[in-house]
Amino acid sequence: MTELKPPYLAFDPATRRLRLDPHEPAFFQNPYEAYAFLHGASNAFFWEEFGFWCFGGFDDVNRLLRDRRFGRQNPAGIPDSRGIGQDRTHLSAFDGIEANSMLELEPPVHTRLRTLVNRAFVSRQVERLRPRVEALANELIDRFEPGGVDLLPAFAAPLPITIIAEMLGVPVDMGPQLLDWSHRMVAMYMHGRTRGTEDTANRAARDFSDFLRGYVAERRKRPGADLLSLLIAAQEDGQKLSEDELVSSAILLLNAGHEATVHQTGNAVRSILAQGGDPRRFFASPEATAATVEECLRFDAPLHMFTRYAYQEVEAEPGIIVQPGETIGLLLGMANRDPTAFAEPLAFRPDRADQKNVSFGAGIHFCIGAPLARLELQVSLKTLFERLPRLQMAEQPRFRDTYHFHGLETLAVRI
Repeated sequence: MTELKPPYLAFDPATRRLRLDPHEPAFFQNPYEAYAFLHGASNAFFWEEFGFWCFGGFDDVNRLLRDRRFGRQNPAGIPDSRGIGQDRTHLSAFDGIEANSMLELEPPVHTRLRTLVNRAFVSRQVERLRPRVEALANELIDRFEPGGVDLLPAFAAPLPITIIAEMLGVPVDMGPQLLDWSHRMVAMYMHGRTRGTEDTANRAARDFSDFLRGYVAERRKRPGADLLSLLIAAQEDGQKLSEDELVSSAILLLNAGHEATVHQTGNAVRSILAQGGDPRRFFASPEATAATVEECLRFDAPLHMFTRYAYQEVEAEPGIIVQPGETIGLLLGMANRDPTAFAEPLAFRPDRADQKNVSFGAGIHFCIGAPLARLELQVSLKTLFERLPRLQMAEQPRFRDTYHFHGLETLAVRI
């Protein structure tokens, strides 16, 4: 059945060109209405506001994420598509971080960096954090004001930033400052950024980098059991991370280690409360808890678009030719609701037999922090709903105007 076309978008089926302002409130409050229409019209389309082809079918997104003819590293040597042929001297600190970030690099450099960093993020290492995450979740709940609370600053944000700060071995009381730097840097990836956004991001990158260099110098003299010390010591075939690579890796882990998890925690709580009934039924066993988290990741993902550059002329799908250096957009949130990949894609069903998602990506850039994010979500959501089974939304939460990201502005609840 073809879904009705939402009034805020225009689509030409002959050319597969879409006009849809990502800042349109009706869209960013509920992108799934537009996605449902597009699934019926065309899973691939040229999104005018972004200026590139986008793909929203589950199989297409999964395939293109793994296609080595596309990658994250800009073939022009510039960390992102803005400013090619323009002066970027005002972004020197930001570009310096991005130039050594494994998220923005391809093999062989990406392979070496990921191999070195991955040693701290394998599942057995992450599993050791389970008791600490549970204790922290309980501590945060103990601090809730009687009657009601905004779960984002009181629970969703402090938990992952505390865990990643403790892992890295930097002061936990720096959490608010780390969050501020991270938010300012991550704003670079949102649609419609300005020169002001860029200047703020560059200052944040410089300050963040200076802060971490001080800790790297300290750990070189006095190594500990923390991730920073592990990264300093890590070797692969006699090669170590350079200081620039160390700093970029730590910033990436801090930014990625909380930004998406905060959004996903808020989205998950909203999704679960919307089901009504006793939320504890979704967490009755470790298996049920894991399945619930996977469905939350599918049902309302925290990142809706991930971009890639073409490294050669590619027919991305029949009739769509992408030229070298051009960008494509992979719509993770749309792919996770594809009716050809999921039975009842709009229904929240943790017990579904077709449970899968592309929320962490796929291929060589699959999220290195996925085991940690899954553990944090499993423990924090289970603890929250077991402690507060009568939790209710105090008001209808609203999403932030931050496409590619998809997260709530606030999440006010009654206890």
